[in-house]
Amino acid sequence: MAAQGRKNVHGKAGVRFKTGYTASKNKAMLRNVVTDLIVHEEVKVTSGVTKELKQLADHLVTLAKRNDLHARRLAAQTVRSEEALKKLFAEIGPRMASRNGGYTRSFKLGERRGDSAEVTLVRWSDR
Repeated sequence: MAAQGRKNVHGKAGVRFKTGYTASKNKAMLRNVVTDLIVHEEVKVTSGVTKELKQLADHLVTLAKRNDLHARRLAAQTVRSEEALKKLFAEIGPRMASRNGGYTRSFKLGERRGDSAEVTLVRWSDR
């Protein structure tokens, strides 16, 4: 017989398996955050997201430094908006042309009030 009452609790007549935070949700979140980083030049995220965000942002800057059609199409698979893609290739890529990596910096801001998660500020390193 199916569960009638309590839906999202463990135990008798509760859920058997809760849906988790999947890889596709994580990828979508990273795409949104890296697009915000490109548009706004800085973004506040938790410390768990920081490492993945910096890797993805550094890869996109490397593509922008190449500045060919294939690199633009590869970056367009990740970046959410046309505005951010244009800014990446027109401003951020040429600005980072003299660097060999280390395009982003992160600063610890402390703990978030609601859940005490460690929050960091990620911004471009030349700013």
